[in-house]
Amino acid sequence: MLVEWDWWTVEFGDAHAGAVGVLVGGDEPGPVYFDVGSGSDVPSTSHWSAYDGRTGRPRAEALRAGCACGWRGAAEYPLHWAAVGDRPLYEADIDLAGPLADWNAHLSLVRDTAAPLPEPLAELLVQLTEQLTATTADTPLAALRAAGIVERIAARVGQEAAGALVDDGVSAETVATGLGTTRSKALMLLLRGQEGERQSWVTEP
Repeated sequence: MLVEWDWWTVEFGDAHAGAVGVLVGGDEPGPVYFDVGSGSDVPSTSHWSAYDGRTGRPRAEALRAGCACGWRGAAEYPLHWAAVGDRPLYEADIDLAGPLADWNAHLSLVRDTAAPLPEPLAELLVQLTEQLTATTADTPLAALRAAGIVERIAARVGQEAAGALVDDGVSAETVATGLGTTRSKALMLLLRGQEGERQSWVTEP
C-alpha cells in the first residue's frame, strides 16, 4: 500500500509523520485500490484525497488528524460535498488547517516528554543546517561530501550513546519516550549500541 504522509519533521522523522485521515460511518475505511487492468500488482493508497466516491471507492464524510505513531485526533472536520461538487478531492480547495493544528498539538506533547537538547547544541544544529543548505545552493558536491561526514559522525556518536544507555540499563520504553520515537526503533538503537561495544572490544589492540 502506498503511504503518503502530509506532514513530516526533521525532529521526529517517520516516527511521527502526520497525515489527514478520513472517516466513513464513524470509522476509518481500509485502503482504496486502483484498477490498472491485468496483473497481480494492484496499487492502493490511504491518502485522504482518494476517498472521493468515484469508481466504487468510499466517500469520506469527515477528516481528522493522524500520526504514524498511531495517535488520532479527537476533532472531526466534516466534508461539505455540496461545495466540492463533482471535482476530485485533490482539486478541491479543502481546508486542512484544523487537522494540521491538531497534529502540531500532538507533536508539542511528544516534544515535552522528549529529552531536551542543551541550548548550545540546539543552536549548533540550526547553524549546521543553514550552512549545509547554503553550500548546497553554491557547491552541491561539497555539500554532499559534508553530509556524508556528518552522517558518519552521527552514526558513530549515536552508537556510542546507545551503548552508554545499555550500560546504564535504560529500558527501550524510556529511550523511546526520550527520543520521541517508537519502542521498536528504540530497541534497534540499543541493540546497535550493544553490538558496537562488542566490535570496539574486539578491535582494540
